[in-house]
Amino acid sequence: MAAPMVRNEEVTAPARRLSLRRSLDALYLGAGALGATFVALIAAAMVWQSIAREFGVSTGATNDVVAWFCAAAAFLTMAHAFKHGDFVRVSLLTERLAPGARRVAELLSLAIGIVAVGYLAWWACRFTFESWQVHEVAQGLLVIPIWIPQMSFALGSLLLLVAVIDEFFIVLAGGLPTYERLVAERHAAGDFSSDL
Repeated sequence: MAAPMVRNEEVTAPARRLSLRRSLDALYLGAGALGATFVALIAAAMVWQSIAREFGVSTGATNDVVAWFCAAAAFLTMAHAFKHGDFVRVSLLTERLAPGARRVAELLSLAIGIVAVGYLAWWACRFTFESWQVHEVAQGLLVIPIWIPQMSFALGSLLLLVAVIDEFFIVLAGGLPTYERLVAERHAAGDFSSDL
């Protein structure tokens, strides 16, 4: 008796979903690591500025660079923070709902989040593109094309949009939101540091 034929799409669909999940998680982690790198660069720039001033070295442009690094650190880490439950969430209402109603409320919240973050991402990208299009330069002491530091705003906003859409589909498929699951895992391991 011949073995039943299995369509190639049926075999590869779970593998593709797993590959997509790993790729998205790596993207969130990579962006979070890049944002953390900018935090370290802020510290290094500020220490360098303090030391350089003691030796009479001009450090005027450092303030511009630190401001750009602050924006990059904030925007590039948003998706990672959202996925790991490190965003402030007001769940006083949803945590008291029955499981079915809670899922509906979570989907509604995520849908509103998609619209809001989509609006932010649209304007962040448009703003950055227009700066590139008109060859706008920074107004501070360090004159560079301003679209370069603005890219962290655009990319961070787009990545947050991807993360919110990702969570919407996880909940729509009946899964527990990643931000709840990871917080519960940290609490189960006795780690309440993010709650302080």
